[in-house]
Amino acid sequence: MTNMRVQELHVHPVKSVAGTSPDEVAVEPWGLAGDRRWAVIDTEGNVITQRQQPRLALASARPLGSGGVALSAPGLAPVVVEPPAPGPLEPVALFGKKIDTVVADTAGHAWFTEYLGFPARLVHLDDPAVRRPVDPDYALPGETVSLADAYPLLVATLASLDALNGLIAQGDHADEGPLPMNRFRPNLVVSGAEAWAEDGWKRVAIGDAVFRGVRECGRCVITTTDQRTAERGKEPLKTLAAHRRIGKSLAFGRMLVPVRLGTVRVGDEVRILD
Repeated sequence: MTNMRVQELHVHPVKSVAGTSPDEVAVEPWGLAGDRRWAVIDTEGNVITQRQQPRLALASARPLGSGGVALSAPGLAPVVVEPPAPGPLEPVALFGKKIDTVVADTAGHAWFTEYLGFPARLVHLDDPAVRRPVDPDYALPGETVSLADAYPLLVATLASLDALNGLIAQGDHADEGPLPMNRFRPNLVVSGAEAWAEDGWKRVAIGDAVFRGVRECGRCVITTTDQRTAERGKEPLKTLAAHRRIGKSLAFGRMLVPVRLGTVRVGDEVRILD
């Protein structure tokens, strides 16, 4: 594992919505700066993701220096939503657990309601330092996470994607491949590694930052969603089920938690500390 580098960086300001690919980004305790600080909810307070609404893949959110987001989607006028002023907390449900958020400006609600075709609201995670702890089964004291599924960051390698696409090409749904990396929505994409090497990464240094490798990333139906068309297929879940079961997970990528903050950049060396 020599000459490993950061090939791509990805920030998704609104959960399950397309994001941006900066050349550099600051690492905060709960993830990359601006990543998954916003979410769309239904009238019952449940977070809506591509699991329920694959069309979210076709919407895009660009982070603003103010902490706000610029929203755009085909056929819809773009809108800018700034972080809401401090106000009453709105508990939302994500995977059955409650997280306190702050409701965004009504412009965000109206935009997502028009886009999705049913009543929806936009909420903001105002204080990730206190709102949501990392799963205590895997966390160290004080570790928190944004509105990401479970952990602050996800890393994936180009070699693992190539290996997975090779397996898909040999299977019953070969016509669906090769799949692009955006099916997996990682924060960090690494070149120069061996396939599946990330499974064993315990501590990783990138740029000024150091990360703790926590566990494999178990994949869901979102990975079967074409991020350009919102259409769903069978892959990669069929192939992961046959070749990449780790415990109960259909695994691709590894979850990371920052242990030293800093800035990461495209082209940074990736060093495995242990």
